[in-house]
Amino acid sequence: MKRDEDAIPLGSLVPLTGPSAIDGMEFRNGVTLACEDINAKGGVLDRPLKPIFMDTGRQKAVEVVSAAARLIDAHGVHAIINGYNIGPQNSEYEPIADAGIIYIHHNTLLQHHDTVQSNPARYFGCFMANPAEYWYGQGFMKFLSSLRNTGRWSPPNNRLAIISGSTPYSIVIANAMAGAAAPFGWSVAFGPEIVSTPRTEWRDILARAKATDPAVVANTHFYANDLAHFQKQFMEDPSNSIVYLQYGAMHQSFIEIAGKDAIGVIVSAVTGLLRDEEGNRFAARYTARFGSGSTPQVGCQVYNAVRHYAIAASIAGGTGGPGNFVQNRRVADALRETAYRSVAGTVKYHPTWQAAIPYPDYVHDPSLGMPHLFYQIQNDAGELALIAPAPYDADSFRLPPWCKR
Repeated sequence: MKRDEDAIPLGSLVPLTGPSAIDGMEFRNGVTLACEDINAKGGVLDRPLKPIFMDTGRQKAVEVVSAAARLIDAHGVHAIINGYNIGPQNSEYEPIADAGIIYIHHNTLLQHHDTVQSNPARYFGCFMANPAEYWYGQGFMKFLSSLRNTGRWSPPNNRLAIISGSTPYSIVIANAMAGAAAPFGWSVAFGPEIVSTPRTEWRDILARAKATDPAVVANTHFYANDLAHFQKQFMEDPSNSIVYLQYGAMHQSFIEIAGKDAIGVIVSAVTGLLRDEEGNRFAARYTARFGSGSTPQVGCQVYNAVRHYAIAASIAGGTGGPGNFVQNRRVADALRETAYRSVAGTVKYHPTWQAAIPYPDYVHDPSLGMPHLFYQIQNDAGELALIAPAPYDADSFRLPPWCKR
């Protein structure tokens, strides 16, 4: 492999400070491990990858756009690959499109579809490596209905209580849940109730939600620490309800705060780690590298994206720096044309959206879509049992211990 001065600079926009820092650290871990693995096998066409991280703090537009510009102008990165940055609402696409480099992120925003489709020639290099947040709503209703229809759960009624954080991400998910409820035989009895977030005090809104006697309480806010306090406060006087918490309950930090109160909680991710042989092997390697307190379910996202980029760049004949539109269009074409079976399932980009296609919410072939995974915390260690969808369901749903049989 060539010397370090021949390395390919790979940028990453990560919130290493601020409310999403626990995710940011995992995103840094995932990129780091992917580069190490790729470089150990010869890099991209004999050139090593050199990761360069920029902190995006509270993920406001000015922070993320400025960080993207620094990666391009000061470091000449050939691509930017990272997890999510919720705040900028795609404004970071502009310096990236001006430079003509590849950008792969996990913002989980339907707005990505709109931006790319508004000017495909300009945003040719912008990809979202997971499905949009919109799919959480329909997928959750399908999941609940499957539990009900197969007899794995006998809901006391058909009422839902939906609580949303104040970010557009959370609001879109909550509204999508509410919109998909009736066709699947559910009724929204409370909400979607939008509350200002971040927050750790949930008792008032929990009391109002429980007053409607819901079969399901869903919270679409996604900060792990906040959700842990939500669950502990729910357990002070639990209702006969399944509890669904958005994304952040996958984190070890959620488990550490919620403790035994976490047992029974359901959490999902439109990109998460499978519980098959490859997924388990990755989890073991990840925790060995970054410690038992790390969360491979989060780090795997960017790990997969870096590997997919390396494959596409190799197929395309190499990477391209800022201004090399011709070569980076070749890489973008290879990304669209090459499905990648990762430790999270198959990444297959939609040719128009340039976002990962979801399974089973959009396609019914698991080899052509990223699985919308549903986990349940089932023991004191906080291990995530993967309970849906087939064929990835390595475990079975258990009635939460606070629910009546």
